[in-house]
Amino acid sequence: MIATILLSFGVLFAAELGDKSQLMALTFALRYRWPIVLGGIAAASVAVNLIAVAVGHFLGAALPTDLIAVCTGVILLAVGLWTLRDARDSEADDSPAATPPATSGKALFVVLSAFLLAELGDRTMFATIALASSHGWLGVWLGSVAGMVAAGGLAIAVGITVGRHIPERAIAIGSGLLFLYIGAATLLSALDAGRPAEMLGAAVAPVLGGAALWLRARRAARREAIEPQRVEVRG
Repeated sequence: MIATILLSFGVLFAAELGDKSQLMALTFALRYRWPIVLGGIAAASVAVNLIAVAVGHFLGAALPTDLIAVCTGVILLAVGLWTLRDARDSEADDSPAATPPATSGKALFVVLSAFLLAELGDRTMFATIALASSHGWLGVWLGSVAGMVAAGGLAIAVGITVGRHIPERAIAIGSGLLFLYIGAATLLSALDAGRPAEMLGAAVAPVLGGAALWLRARRAARREAIEPQRVEVRG
């Protein structure tokens, strides 16, 4: 069993490196407190890997992964737009961001639901299914959960380190653009758009979001510049 745990840990940890889930962990670490992010990742990992073990060892069936991926992509795009809206409404701040405060329940729900949907049908889930089909399910489950949490913890550590040196507003904008990229990539992957189209389309989403945010900032700056002139004319 120990050998199975170590094998599953190694496979899942390697599969998560550079995956969109690790990028999500880094992004969430820039927005929420690290215990909340790590707790959400751990809870999602327990649930997803339990489903994968059941599919691979007991059921031998497949989940509707395309539909799940489409829902995940739409949700991540919405989260990206929501984050950019919050960044637009917040005042500019050039000081490095401290660990951002957040309502624990709300933040945990966002992290847990995002990771749960992102991992369903992901390559790491198929790796767990494959392992469970030929190894003991308990060892595969424990090792897979540990591997995913370790990879997420590594990304969180990077996010915390980076967040200490970046202004809070810049973090919010960067997080929103990253979510747009991940959501677009997930959606296009589910639609079988092809690798080149997937990469191009995923890159277009944050570019459009950043352009929209920039245009709104310019309009706001123009209004602020015109307003004093109106006051002087009236005076």
